[in-house]
Amino acid sequence: MKKVLNEFKEFAVKGNMIDLAVGMIVGAAFTSLVKAFVDDLVMPILSIFTGKLDFSNMFIPLAGQTTKVYAEAVEQGAVFAYGAFITALISFVINALVVFLFVKEVNKLRKPKEEAPAPATTKICPYCKSEIPIDATRCPHCTSKLQGFIEAVTEEAKG
Repeated sequence: MKKVLNEFKEFAVKGNMIDLAVGMIVGAAFTSLVKAFVDDLVMPILSIFTGKLDFSNMFIPLAGQTTKVYAEAVEQGAVFAYGAFITALISFVINALVVFLFVKEVNKLRKPKEEAPAPATTKICPYCKSEIPIDATRCPHCTSKLQGFIEAVTEEAKG
């Protein structure tokens, strides 16, 4: 049991648990922000384009209620609140879009800039196909003279 407690202590102190806690707190705050954004800004604008529909009051009474107000209908009995689901769905889509855009920008910052390829320091001997230093005039493997080959490679690299 002591070993398990020590492993848990090491896990918690390493930062994994602290990172998770911070993520949960920021996530909760972000959720309330998006909920307010959807409920107070998006849904009223959306209701203008949908003929002033109020999604929060869209429900099907299941206990014979006659009221058109969701809160009153809930007090009177069971309701099938599909308007609340539509609001939650819009909130989810906005959350997913914001997270996608955030992760996309973070990934741009994380990507290292592509560096120009380093100049070649070796070449292949045309006779024995061994890798040799770029400025060699004779192959150390097959002892072939490479003087004419060096000029051709140099011209090819320039062009």
